[in-house]
Amino acid sequence: MLDKGQVSEADRTRALSLSTVAFTACFAVWTIFAIIGVEIKAELGLSEFQFGLLVATPILTGSLTRLILGVWTEKYGGRNVFTIQMLLTAAATWMLTWASSYTMYLVAALGIGLAGGSFIIGVAYVSRWYGAGKQGTALGIFGAGNVGAAVTKFIAPFVMVAYGWHGVAHVWAAGLALVAILFYVFAKDDPELVARRKSGAKPPSLAQQFAPLKNLQVWRFSLYYFYVFGAFVALALWMPHYLVDVYHLDIRTAGMSAAAFSLSASLFRAYGGHLSDRFGARAVMYWCFGFSLLMLFMLSYPATDYVIQGKDGAIAFSTEMGRWPFVLILFMLGFFMSLGKAAVYKHIPVYYPDHVGAVGGLVGMIGGLGGFILPIIFGALLDLTGIYTSCFALLFIIVAISLTWMHLSIRTMEREAHGEALDQLPSLPEMQSIHRPEHAAQSRTLEVWTPEDPAFWAEKGRRIARRNLWVSIPALLLAFSVWMVWSVVVARLPAIGFNFTSGQLFWLAALPGLSGATLRIFYSFMVPIFGGRLWTTLSTASLLLPAMGIGYAVQNPETPYLIFLVLALLCGFGGGNFASSMANIAFFYPKAEKGNALALNAGLGNLGVSVMQFLVPLVITAGVFGALGGQPQTMSDGGQLWMQNAGFVWVPFIIVATIAAWLGMNDIADAKSSFKEQAVIFSRKHNWIMCVLYTGTFGSFIGYSAGFPLLTKLQFPEVNALQFVFLGPLVGALSRAGTGWISDRFGGGRVTFWTFLGMIVAVFGVIFFLGIKEQPGAFWGFFASFMALFFLTGVGNASTFQMIPAIMAREIPRLMPDLKGDVLRKQAERESAAIIAFTSAIAAYGAFFIPKAYGTSIAMTGGPVAALWGFLGFYVICVVLTWFYYTRPGGLLAAGERAGGTTSAAAAV
Repeated sequence: MLDKGQVSEADRTRALSLSTVAFTACFAVWTIFAIIGVEIKAELGLSEFQFGLLVATPILTGSLTRLILGVWTEKYGGRNVFTIQMLLTAAATWMLTWASSYTMYLVAALGIGLAGGSFIIGVAYVSRWYGAGKQGTALGIFGAGNVGAAVTKFIAPFVMVAYGWHGVAHVWAAGLALVAILFYVFAKDDPELVARRKSGAKPPSLAQQFAPLKNLQVWRFSLYYFYVFGAFVALALWMPHYLVDVYHLDIRTAGMSAAAFSLSASLFRAYGGHLSDRFGARAVMYWCFGFSLLMLFMLSYPATDYVIQGKDGAIAFSTEMGRWPFVLILFMLGFFMSLGKAAVYKHIPVYYPDHVGAVGGLVGMIGGLGGFILPIIFGALLDLTGIYTSCFALLFIIVAISLTWMHLSIRTMEREAHGEALDQLPSLPEMQSIHRPEHAAQSRTLEVWTPEDPAFWAEKGRRIARRNLWVSIPALLLAFSVWMVWSVVVARLPAIGFNFTSGQLFWLAALPGLSGATLRIFYSFMVPIFGGRLWTTLSTASLLLPAMGIGYAVQNPETPYLIFLVLALLCGFGGGNFASSMANIAFFYPKAEKGNALALNAGLGNLGVSVMQFLVPLVITAGVFGALGGQPQTMSDGGQLWMQNAGFVWVPFIIVATIAAWLGMNDIADAKSSFKEQAVIFSRKHNWIMCVLYTGTFGSFIGYSAGFPLLTKLQFPEVNALQFVFLGPLVGALSRAGTGWISDRFGGGRVTFWTFLGMIVAVFGVIFFLGIKEQPGAFWGFFASFMALFFLTGVGNASTFQMIPAIMAREIPRLMPDLKGDVLRKQAERESAAIIAFTSAIAAYGAFFIPKAYGTSIAMTGGPVAALWGFLGFYVICVVLTWFYYTRPGGLLAAGERAGGTTSAAAAV
């Protein structure tokens, strides 16, 4: 490796100075829409969403190109790549003034986005001039080029007032082209590139450069940068618009006020690099996230009026953040974000000194994508909630997740450094006494669990496993009931006085799927960390929050839509439970019975959707809970509904299930493992393939369940759909519970292949009957086609989960040839359980995307058929994947399935 101590200080200073100036110029161009976008918005009459998309589009290009630009910089050198990138960006900025339609503006914005790729070019280039002891400071100084955003906000408004937004584009384009020429003339090739050319060595291959990207740590750094940089870009773009609307400022004043944030979030990056060199990047990240949480909480609190009933009458007061306190807190937030940006990129050369371009490119790409995605989400949240501070509330959640993940990762490293001593301590010192040996007999933890031993299984294993299964099933059934309750509730809200649009109703039906799927990602890893008994108890009890919340919210038509959005998100607790429940039960059963046990747990748990869709329409027609349940709501036709019962009816059952889980379930000592041990599945190719296939089966089941009632009501308004829709989830749940044996006998891969072919035919049927929906009998054809879809999704749910243990039984011996006997078996079981849980998490996004796809399709085309064609195309992809990887001659499962089921797979482990 090159000795960087031989590089002269003058050359270092030249490289750093030129790179910083170039990056400043690029960043000024990259954020140009923050100012000129306001005038373009008025000129074209854009909506909030369209405006958000326009200002975010350059961020998309700048983000996506970072990965490849980083690789090219490692290969061809920063001097050449930086110059070409700046010239192309300048040309795109000039051509922006030629646009005459919104579409053309978006195309030009994609070209301008190349400016954002400059960051990773500079990081890879500058880091090659400095040793590890000074890289933090150097990269911090370079990163201070973010101040280009403040330059745009300070100067562009005045140029725009004098010469219009076309003048701004021309001046910025010419300036960037000039900087590109000066950079090429005065900059030098970095010392490592020069040394490589002299030696004749080949540049690293793409595979070598991308190798570190499989490490979970890289993705954790990416999440940090998604906030510290992505949120910085998003707020830099959003704040002028925010200040104009909230504080009624003119564009010049709003631009200068927003520039205070951009300045602090840029200039102090150099100081953040110095602090990272002195105190360590980890400590700086703690400061960044800790103070960000505090300030984002203050910023996210909306202007609120309070009325408290005191003993002498009403006491009224209000809270509202004025403009100058807002600007001051925003300035402080930018300061700590700038420290965090420097700290993240201090990590990368230290951990990955030979892969700065690839790793830094990925981290920069994810961070840049934050700058693209977040403004769009800000606009969507504003449209949904009507609350301007919702953007800061979202950032608060992102920071909380980042801080938690960072702290847990650091604690894991500490445990590795200090051995097992820390792991032997109780989680709570106050519970020290119950961890003493004399209390071990009373523990619910199974210290010895060998279900593959026939004698053990026959003597006591089967009895314990069945008890845990039959406690798990009703808890999971209730989880599905609460998760999907909005699919029925939203269809009746307009009848009791809630004036929500169809778009808002589809959001309520879709959001539980979004939150449930996201929670499943975390729930996937909870059982081995906390134990199945404790986690099942806590996760079941958490269902009380949305169940009781719905019961109270629906009683008053004046309840804000925001409250309903929060309750819809809380219903996702029920969706998250599935991942942990399936992972837990997978540990209890031997391979010969695992497929059937998982099918029973999942199938009868899925039955909760049908139970809910059957029970809720009944209980809302009567005062089941008497005076305790509240008064009925009067419908527009004069009838009465007790809509609160849709939530309250589950409360007593949830309490009983929670108690049963605590008293009747067990933990398995061998099933305990850390997140790091489970995270190996992210490097397993078949984990990701099975995510796609399970999305096609379970994602379809839960998505159709969520959207079927509202879709049926909208497409066939003359039919009383609520008396039929429960049959779909019922058919799907029962087919899953009752067809697990088919996969055990004929092979999961083969059953999955034919299931997807059948689903393609069924979707054709749905499309056909929607096309003739005005004709007699069309509803029954539509309904029958959907029943076929539900049945097939249930069969596919069982078959795909049956495939996972069989796949890992073949893969683990190949991937880990040193493991033998019980160690090999436990590794395969651990990875199978983690993959089962994780695939269920990814697939659950179907509960969000399918209802949302219906709503989007109806809004754009007037009907749901476009969405259905999209689903059909996805099933074609699933058929191809199943055949290519698993069922074709030579496929991973082909030999075992021709021999009949998965006997050979079990033998392999």
